[in-house]
Amino acid sequence: MPMSNRMNSVDQTEDLKAFERRLMEYITYLQPSTSRWRMLLIAVSICTATGAWLWLMDPNTSREPFLHSLWLHPFFTLSSLCLIVLFFVGIHKRVVAPSIIVGRLQSVLEDYNMSCDESGRLILRPRPDN
Repeated sequence: MPMSNRMNSVDQTEDLKAFERRLMEYITYLQPSTSRWRMLLIAVSICTATGAWLWLMDPNTSREPFLHSLWLHPFFTLSSLCLIVLFFVGIHKRVVAPSIIVGRLQSVLEDYNMSCDESGRLILRPRPDN
């Protein structure tokens, strides 16, 4: 193997390793934030479901006007409003951000016969025989 090809191969390997390290670093950086958003979404969803159950099981709910019924069940009303606000500020994107990034990266890396796992590790595929 000529010397220039060997140096080129070493440079490419180093570049791939640096890219992989940076990718793993970025995905690792997103994990704590993503976990906090998931916990918040789960907590607010459980509160909303519990409030909805209590609201629907109240025998006066069907006899009261809708807005008055909501006024009488502030736990459900506030948790529902919190859930709606969370979706308007994009919690659904923040919860799945690492998956979105990995999915997009996998589609880009396909062109280079590579892929990556959920942690950002590169997967080199064998070159297709032409």
